[in-house]
Amino acid sequence: MKKAMKSYMAKQDEAQAGREWVVVDATDQVLGRLAAQVARMIQGKHKPGYTPHLDTGDFVIILNADKIRVTGRKAEQKDYQYYTGYRSGLKTLTFRELVQRDPARIVKLAVQRMLPKGILGKQLIGKLKAYKGTEHPHQAQQPKTVELAKSRG
Repeated sequence: MKKAMKSYMAKQDEAQAGREWVVVDATDQVLGRLAAQVARMIQGKHKPGYTPHLDTGDFVIILNADKIRVTGRKAEQKDYQYYTGYRSGLKTLTFRELVQRDPARIVKLAVQRMLPKGILGKQLIGKLKAYKGTEHPHQAQQPKTVELAKSRG
């Protein structure tokens, strides 16, 4: 008689116990590649105990969001739309306008769109903290600095 294979599924309390705080420097990183790597860390896919239906990932702090770069002509052509809530309230900003206004929002939107949609995705995006400069208010959590792979391009 064959033995059935068993898959490990983390419990909620086990998932919360293994969380860490990580600092990522976004200077000269390509937006999409950075967002993909950060989304993996927030979900916990880099850990052996990853469980798809639980929040097993780490908290991620992104610094220097204003120094992010995009390839090709995305700086002029990429648009970000939002709705004010009033009639005819659709507003559109280009990448360059949004970098000047709120660069952390660009990084958050890119990561959020790579996370699962629904309740879990909303919970996961709360673990991302993005800042314009090199200062952040999370020193008490003793975050570790992580070097992401530099992308060519």
